[in-house]
Amino acid sequence: MPDSSISKFFEKSRKERLNTVANFANLSEDDLKILQNIDGGISFDKADKMVENAIGTFSLPLGVATNFQINGKDYVIPMVIEEPSVIAAASKGAKVARIKGGFQVTADESYSIGQIQILNVDIASAIEKINSSSDEIIKLANSKSNSLPKMNKGAKEISCKEIDTPSGKMLIAELLIDVGDAMGANITNTMCEAVSPLIEEITGGKTLLRILSNYSTRRMVKAKAIFEKEAVGGEQVVDNIILAFEFADNDVYRAVTHNKGIMNGTIAVANAVGQDSRAIEAAANAFAVKSGQYRSLSKWSKDGEGNLVGELEIPLSVGIVGGIANVHPVAKVCTKILGAKSAQELACVMTATGLAQNYSAIRALSTEGIQKGHMRLHARNLAAAAGATSDQIDGIVQKMIEEKKISLDMAKELVEQI
Repeated sequence: MPDSSISKFFEKSRKERLNTVANFANLSEDDLKILQNIDGGISFDKADKMVENAIGTFSLPLGVATNFQINGKDYVIPMVIEEPSVIAAASKGAKVARIKGGFQVTADESYSIGQIQILNVDIASAIEKINSSSDEIIKLANSKSNSLPKMNKGAKEISCKEIDTPSGKMLIAELLIDVGDAMGANITNTMCEAVSPLIEEITGGKTLLRILSNYSTRRMVKAKAIFEKEAVGGEQVVDNIILAFEFADNDVYRAVTHNKGIMNGTIAVANAVGQDSRAIEAAANAFAVKSGQYRSLSKWSKDGEGNLVGELEIPLSVGIVGGIANVHPVAKVCTKILGAKSAQELACVMTATGLAQNYSAIRALSTEGIQKGHMRLHARNLAAAAGATSDQIDGIVQKMIEEKKISLDMAKELVEQI
């Protein structure tokens, strides 16, 4: 089985890194050419078909996180993100988690929720009529998919709920759909629109909105890892990390930044493999406030031996078929590198990456502070922005760190001195 614990990967040249990843993921020469493409793998003609009013393309850095072992399987994880230190932090977190067996993650089946807003009805009577016609509604919904019913998937049930609004009470019908290995937005919307005329006929009401909910609470993912006490830095560091978690769990200002760090990992993977990052973040933030107060998405504690225990639970709607993942050449290669064979496996990897990133961030905050590693990487960006050549960057970075003046003005001054 391939081993993702790759020694000194960051010290390798680009060619060596690509060859290492190619050997790990069995990439073809064509795959490597796509990764080496200077336009990020997508031509303007393709971009022009993807969005309206296109004028160009926009590239972001693509890297890979190493050391990950999830449910006994090793992964090299592609990540697309512009922020320094994230990929290194995720790799470091995975390396520490690996000592105690890596990440253990479970994911629900891929159930999507579609919502239909029903107006101008007697709500109690309408609910009764919808419930008694549920088989007919589900049959009609499933007639809109050629593939899902054949796989024993598709629409499974319909339920109703009443909500209070400033305009009065409203009835919402919710269609539960097993979308298999797809993210499922398109088929969910199609089914909701298809059954709306029937619901109007059954209830005598008027349907308005007919659309999926991105709050994917029927697609929960739970990740857990044990971080060995000595590798973390000792008992005091473990205790400090737990205190830092309690800060985030009880103060919304800290919780937002804490959860942003989790999303640094999860969304970087989402970007690489063509997932809907806006939907993922919206759902995660809604879940963070489920108690009535915005809290930490992760939980940190220690076991009987004093080891640090991290847990992360989030709703996560992702897919490996359909969408951009099947259109964007680089996203397709990244999906191949990752090697996830199902939507649930992809969800497990993304959640584990979020937990690894959270570990590294909260540990740094609890010890030397976040700036030590982050600012060194940020300084490289500043040096480059100031016009330094590749041969000059390291010297300028070192000088800025020594003088504790990490800024664009300082970088420009040093470039001028050279």
